[in-house]
Amino acid sequence: MENRLVISLISLLFLTACYQPERDCKNFKTGEFTFEYEVDGVVKKSSFKRTEKYSIEHYENVIDTASVRWLNNCEFVVEPSDKKTPIHYKILSTTPNSYIFEYGLVGKSNKGKGTAFKTN
Repeated sequence: MENRLVISLISLLFLTACYQPERDCKNFKTGEFTFEYEVDGVVKKSSFKRTEKYSIEHYENVIDTASVRWLNNCEFVVEPSDKKTPIHYKILSTTPNSYIFEYGLVGKSNKGKGTAFKTN
């Protein structure tokens, strides 16, 4: 009985160690998206349209345009038009209509996470 338990636990450990989240990033290079984020405990929503080279974001009655530079299929850098510090994004996992990503200012170690939903 103990051998079965040990074998079962080892098998379970082996299977979970091999798990890789799906990362089909090509679907999310361009399109229209929504994103929820939190500021001072208040959940806010923005929408953005991304092309191969630009991202146009709408939030709180503001439209912000930035250039997009793809590093590979799952990582890109967004540089705001007002020349503020660029932001590095890394897509961590995908579903058919959303992706989970990590982001942070280029050159800084502090990272945040979010989920974007493709609307078109």
